[in-house]
Amino acid sequence: MTTAVLNRYDKFEDGRFIIDVSATRVQDLYNNFDRSAPHIRRDLDQNLADYLISSAKELKHETIVVRFSFAEPPSDENQMRIRKSINSYFRYVAENEKLGLLQIIRRSGILFCIGIALLFASVLIHQLYYIDSSVLEKVFAQGITVAAWVSLWESFVVFLVEWSPRYKTLILLRRLSETLIVFRSAIVG
Repeated sequence: MTTAVLNRYDKFEDGRFIIDVSATRVQDLYNNFDRSAPHIRRDLDQNLADYLISSAKELKHETIVVRFSFAEPPSDENQMRIRKSINSYFRYVAENEKLGLLQIIRRSGILFCIGIALLFASVLIHQLYYIDSSVLEKVFAQGITVAAWVSLWESFVVFLVEWSPRYKTLILLRRLSETLIVFRSAIVG
């Protein structure tokens, strides 16, 4: 990680990096589609969620703390609500990411099984019928062989290419769901 990236963030004396968030009011942290819902159940403002995710990505494996600054300090009740809502939001998003990861693994496994089945069918067709078959039957047998390899290739590509970034995102979201959240008063401008 480059020093330039790390220099963008404040740091506590113990080495933990601080992701600073400034807001005028507690309500600014949430989507406003349902003003009557308690904060714990409301979704975070998408810009805030994106900012926290991109900051955590920049800080990779560093220990992080999210520090909220408000013009006036939030009440103890609001501090508790913010902590719960941030942690709940990222646990929820992490759970959805986990489900997506499982779908990738399932899709890769299905493609692999289809590829193996087609490969066995291709070998069987070649052994039983290939020598005395017509041109159309030979083309069909070769088509099954190609389909088998395409299915196997796609299985490996899905697993190797799509799995790794999704898994890294899952780890990042879990990390954010467990991040310490602190508060301070500051003039927000």
